Amino acid sequence: MQIIISNSSKEPIYEQILKQIQTAILSGELAEGYALPSIRQLAKDLKISVITTKRAYEELEKSGFIYSIVGKGSFVAEQNLDVIREKKLRVIEEQLSAVISNSKEIGLPYEELQELLKLLYEE
Repeated sequence: MQIIISNSSKEPIYEQILKQIQTAILSGELAEGYALPSIRQLAKDLKISVITTKRAYEELEKSGFIYSIVGKGSFVAEQNLDVIREKKLRVIEEQLSAVISNSKEIGLPYEELQELLKLLYEE
């Protein structure tokens, strides 16, 4: 598992970690039962605060992506296919919302956005 942190991003570091782990789980890159690096090890590897990685793991656990066992670590939770579909739809909605917002900012007409989406979808 590789996590890339961007210090120039407006997104908080814990959210960058959270989203990358979620994406890896939803894509199947990280399978059920996969042992995540310890909070301390991930913080050391990424050269960030333990508090930051702890927050990312806590959020992942709250949303059901991982579970933790005291003294053993954090693991990828079993994912229900319907739940995965809903989570993926939520991610798509968030991304589309950002696309629409950016399109409005530059004055891109809906028809051009629709055409662009159609071209990208066909790839």
